Amino acid sequence: MNILVELFVVTFRVLWAFVLAAAKWLVRPKEKSVAGQVCLITGAGSGLGRLFALEFARRRALLVLWDINTQSNEETAGMVRHIYRELAEAAAAASGAGDGEKDALPHCNLQVYTYTCDVGKRENVYSTAERVRKEVGEVSVLVNNAGVVSGHHLLECPDELIERTMMVNCHAHFWTTKAFLPKMLEMNHGHIVTVASSLGLFSTAGVEDYCASKFGAVGFHESLSHELKAAEKDGIKTTLVCPYLVDTGMFRGCRIRKEIEPFLPPLKPEYCVKQAMRAILTDQPMICTPRLMYMVTFMKSILPFEAVVCMYRFLGADKCMYPFIAQRKQATNNNEAKNGI
Repeated sequence: MNILVELFVVTFRVLWAFVLAAAKWLVRPKEKSVAGQVCLITGAGSGLGRLFALEFARRRALLVLWDINTQSNEETAGMVRHIYRELAEAAAAASGAGDGEKDALPHCNLQVYTYTCDVGKRENVYSTAERVRKEVGEVSVLVNNAGVVSGHHLLECPDELIERTMMVNCHAHFWTTKAFLPKMLEMNHGHIVTVASSLGLFSTAGVEDYCASKFGAVGFHESLSHELKAAEKDGIKTTLVCPYLVDTGMFRGCRIRKEIEPFLPPLKPEYCVKQAMRAILTDQPMICTPRLMYMVTFMKSILPFEAVVCMYRFLGADKCMYPFIAQRKQATNNNEAKNGI
């Protein structure tokens, strides 16, 4: 009899979850504050990582920026400091106008810290994380964003590049989370963001290592989310970010069918990050951009494989990476010829 009661309760909760999800479409949830919280972003030197840093800076978070490229990471830090100065000036102006009570957080406390870190190397991650804890404090928001792509067909891809892709895009999430999750568990407070890809939900030809790494990141994130729920650590939130092709140059040359392309163009990085930030600040578990990606994922789950192949071919998605791979190969050959290799 107990199992029947539990089944009824579970059915009610599932239906209620649908109601709540629908309500969020109609009434936009209030965004939480991250002011004064330590936010660590990997791969912050360029692309989405840089834009995430700027968005968190505008919301007065204390930024910790990790990147393997020291120069580009410092450039991002300079942009963040410029935003902090603007916030300080705005606060001073508001205070002068007798409106200073609106800004509870002292702007002088806003700082940005940069660290050169290769997240593909476990010991480098752990040692840098220890420095962050000593020099900055405990991390409240962890954005696992760093990513690489080899740009080779499987049989032409050196083993070292395959390993590198898996280390940076997937394994690094384990190391960074193991470094900062213990304190989050102790405080029952924090937020872990996994920047994956639509290619972590469905795949295409020619980028096997990249798809595998992103599938791994998605699996890691989902399992971690369930573990936190099982431990009843509801104060620690998780958000999975799965964008479609983003126009950052990472996949330059990637093309789908020309008749379809106007309806599904590459995403502007700014749009992608703004959508992701809205999801993060409203504790949304997952965000796919554009929304059409939800439908593609659903269809892939229910359709026979041959039907998926037909759909891919119609969209031109089956070989969409081939022009990108050809460009990468040409660039590599030009480099080798230029250097006399």
